[in-house]
Amino acid sequence: MFKEQKHFETILKQGKITRREFVARLSALGLTAALSPGFFSTSAQASQPKKGGRLRTGLAGGATTDSLDPATMNDLMAMDINWQIRNNLVEIDHNLNPIPELAESWEASPDAKKWVFNLRKGVEFHNGKTLGTEDVIYSINHHRGEASKSAAKSIVDQITDIQADGANKVIFTLKGGNADFPFILSDYHLSIFPAETKKKAFEKGIGTGGYILEAWEPGVRAFAKRNPNYWKQGRAHFDEVETLGIADVNARTNALKTGRIDHMNRCDLKTIHLLEKDPRVKVIKFSGTWHYTMPMMTDIAPFDNNDVRLALKYALDRELMLKMFLRGYGSIGNDHPIAPIQRYCASELPQRKYDPDKAKFHLKKAGLENHTFKLHTSTVGGFIDQSMLFQEAAAKAGIKIELVQHPADGYWSDIWLKKPFVGCYWSGRATEDWMFSTSYSADASWNDSHWKHDKFNRLLIEARAELNEAKRREMYVEMQRIVRDEGGVIVHLFKDYVEATNLKIRHGEIAGNWGQDGCRFAERWWFAS
Repeated sequence: MFKEQKHFETILKQGKITRREFVARLSALGLTAALSPGFFSTSAQASQPKKGGRLRTGLAGGATTDSLDPATMNDLMAMDINWQIRNNLVEIDHNLNPIPELAESWEASPDAKKWVFNLRKGVEFHNGKTLGTEDVIYSINHHRGEASKSAAKSIVDQITDIQADGANKVIFTLKGGNADFPFILSDYHLSIFPAETKKKAFEKGIGTGGYILEAWEPGVRAFAKRNPNYWKQGRAHFDEVETLGIADVNARTNALKTGRIDHMNRCDLKTIHLLEKDPRVKVIKFSGTWHYTMPMMTDIAPFDNNDVRLALKYALDRELMLKMFLRGYGSIGNDHPIAPIQRYCASELPQRKYDPDKAKFHLKKAGLENHTFKLHTSTVGGFIDQSMLFQEAAAKAGIKIELVQHPADGYWSDIWLKKPFVGCYWSGRATEDWMFSTSYSADASWNDSHWKHDKFNRLLIEARAELNEAKRREMYVEMQRIVRDEGGVIVHLFKDYVEATNLKIRHGEIAGNWGQDGCRFAERWWFAS
């Protein structure tokens, strides 16, 4: 019995089990009384954040076309670097709640059309400039205007005016009420940089963040050092952060196991059981808003026919894909992008299931029994594995799918938003309005299905301003039903985040709004010693 206790004490200190799991296991053995009174206080002290060390992370994603211009970011590697060096007005915590960041507080008018944000005083950019209202206004306006190409244009189009009120207040006036407006200002595109930053100056990475950018090779490597004047207490614990783009999951895994990196994202679920047995490694799993999709451009034949879209939705075996592709680390999707963990997820909608007969029915109704659909795919995101499973399931419904493979590098710039039927994934967004506004509203820059639905777009505006929770939920449920039955996107899987670290890494509660602890792990995590 004593040997088991020592084993559990060791793996608790290594961070491989939680304190609750530790107590449960010892209780099962009847050993809790044998613990010394100071054991938990010692363990608690060991888990307190400590300064020092170089964090080395190996991330999937990253491309040579990446930029640190927040308007054009669409890759997790750039997002992680962005939040090493910059802050937003608002941050999302591990409970998916908006909390103050560069804004110390905010307040709304009764109709939620006017929002006043009070800025923190004394915050400095890396170049020594003090944060002011002009920087906030310039940073948000970078994404506004008719000529804007920003991916955030659709979510800031609701802003009709931004004005300074004195030295530390910024007032946003909206077209209509938005009860979720603080969430919007947490978007990674809307990070704050010095006024007048333009073009190549973005690549210098000047911000107010916990780390100062020293080197940046797009898609390959970034290196940053702790900001000695960081304004946020209890954050940015590492002396240095090295971010490496390692596209191949086997290379990332080997780098972690051999000690060349401290953290990796997107573990290979095919071999995760082996990684979990490695005594040098801790696997981290958490639910979030990540989901896989297959958008079809609804203004290009044959995807302009909803029967075609329904045929393809019924031709995908979601249960098999969850089992074979995600190895059970997730849940099946219902052809809308709202995650089970979100407030207004329409769990009451009947789950769409694999049905070859219905797929055949809709394809025949469209008159395309002999059509071959070209699905553009890549190794990025595991799209090829998913696509092959889809191809096999669709064949049983008499649907022919040809896979067109593309290299991972440049996939997001050259294939997504360019080809009519592709593999895609989303990290999701913290609110229903935010997700729908980003990729489903008619004028969204990232409306990758080119879908336009009058009732949906009307409800999107109405729900945004509705302050009655019951009515608001009814609207979001109806919007999910419309997307499910008429939308141009197959949403087939919600994926758990599965990452791994060495045993030195420590962290608190993990946020699931993005991978890597909401893409804030470099600021939130620390080394045990």
